[in-house]
Amino acid sequence: MSNPTATCETSLGTFTVELFVDSMPITAGNFVDLAKEGFYDGLHFHRVIEGFMIQFGCPHSKDPESPSQGTGQSPKGSIPDEHLDDAKFTNEPGTLSMANAGPNSGSSQFFINTANNAYLDWFSSGPSKHPVFGKVTDGMDVVSKIESTPTQPGDRPTTPVQMIKVTVHE
Repeated sequence: MSNPTATCETSLGTFTVELFVDSMPITAGNFVDLAKEGFYDGLHFHRVIEGFMIQFGCPHSKDPESPSQGTGQSPKGSIPDEHLDDAKFTNEPGTLSMANAGPNSGSSQFFINTANNAYLDWFSSGPSKHPVFGKVTDGMDVVSKIESTPTQPGDRPTTPVQMIKVTVHE
């Protein structure tokens, strides 16, 4: 059985991701469940840092002007960190990685790496631990377009970038 994919339709174009449910069942499964429930539809990318990553998934970002963007999580709460020896995926360009505020605090927010950020790998000696649970398989040009969006202080896009719809294909 192959991993599911998801089509991510944004206001700047569409990209497709593979979700590693075979090797990251908790983290990738959490994304799949939230996407199927429509949780991500209508949210905005709330943190964009060129040469690093684009971040998404905060429920407060439905309003792109909300000062609470980046502080919310899914109604299901946090999920445990998934640090599996047979799933040592590195934070390389195009990978989806769980955002968190410390151990076992991942929820709905994730980021897409736009640079090699191996120091964020859970198995690295870096200060932060972010498990990779998917990768962009088509539409990296759209991810690059989002990454190059002008931002205001706080790394928010000056012109909001909306996730119109996430559709999971199993």
